[in-house]
Amino acid sequence: MAANQHRLGLDPQKNTLLNHHTENHFTAGEIVRDIIIGVSDGLTVPFALAAGLSGANATSSIVLTAGIAEVAAGAISMGLGGYLAAKSEADHYARELQREQEEIIAVPDTEAAEVAEILGEYGIEAHEYAPVVNALRNNPQAWLNFMMKFELGLEKPDPRRALHSAMTIAIAYILGGLVPLSPYIFIPRASEAVVFSVVVTLLALLIFGYAKGQFTGNKPFRSALETALIGAIASAAAFGMAKAFHP
Repeated sequence: MAANQHRLGLDPQKNTLLNHHTENHFTAGEIVRDIIIGVSDGLTVPFALAAGLSGANATSSIVLTAGIAEVAAGAISMGLGGYLAAKSEADHYARELQREQEEIIAVPDTEAAEVAEILGEYGIEAHEYAPVVNALRNNPQAWLNFMMKFELGLEKPDPRRALHSAMTIAIAYILGGLVPLSPYIFIPRASEAVVFSVVVTLLALLIFGYAKGQFTGNKPFRSALETALIGAIASAAAFGMAKAFHP
């Protein structure tokens, strides 16, 4: 909305250029981060738990019951963690916004000098940034937004971010957790189910790691191998310890 209003003040030629120029930037970073957190833990933790219980000669029904309980508890815990993290970010932004607003009113000359300093860091000369500083002083809301973004490096958070983060992480955790547990639904012998669980989960980890690499800009194949390796180590450790204490 603000960007559209700003464009109304531009000359027709610049407006035409902006309207015909589309930038394909990826803007769903927070959602992808939540999905990565949820799926990554959802695949790994129940996988290790199921492998450990299988190593202790538990039946498939016990593994499945314990796994579902863990997935439920993990989804709630992870979702709550995501909610509190996003809520803390919003609270921090609100506190800094109030503090910056008070400073603009109480010490405007100091804040104007800070604007000049910020613009100077971009190589803008005094005679060039002076009109910008004066324009911001005449527009308190724009001045406040400028200080929040360029002085403090803070973006206004989405007020629904905390709830969305909690739901995204929780659902992603559940979906990830169902993968290593699914073989135990169909195979009554845990010693056999664990083999299928390993195959299915490692395949899922490889696919997930590859997709994660694509979204985050890392090398997809390397990301896939690293993700699968972490899951394999966790499950092997759990299985080995269970076997050691319960031969």
